Amino acid sequence: MKNTEIERKFLVLSDSYKALAASHSEIIQAYLICDEERSLRVRIRGEQAFITFKANLKDAAMARFEWEHGIPAEEARTLIGHALPGIIEKTRYLIEYEGHTWEVDEFHGNNEGLVLAEIELDDENETFAKPSWLGKEVTGDPAYLNCNLAGNL
Repeated sequence: MKNTEIERKFLVLSDSYKALAASHSEIIQAYLICDEERSLRVRIRGEQAFITFKANLKDAAMARFEWEHGIPAEEARTLIGHALPGIIEKTRYLIEYEGHTWEVDEFHGNNEGLVLAEIELDDENETFAKPSWLGKEVTGDPAYLNCNLAGNL
């Protein structure tokens, strides 16, 4: 079981990624725990639901410990009802680009207009092709963590 998530995050410049999207889905997520070191979130994506714990790793700029487990959607809805204030609503597009999968999130609600792209890597030094619609890298900027976008910190 892989428990380390290595990802890079970027602002998105245009909506040209939509033409490349293999699929898209609606996501609702809320946080049960949210601080500078760790988070526990509940997410509903389509008909599937998950509970995910993430924690910072010492001396790692882009890597975090991640544990995720599928749960019944009804349980997820109950947990969201008990979560910290602030719910994230977004549409996620999956894009295959030169050997990597990009997740592009269009945020709704309080974060309307924000569009972020993430890529998961196997190694912090892994190289990858950057699509033309990518903007400024915001990896490591706490303002762009979903936990903070929900207004929990």
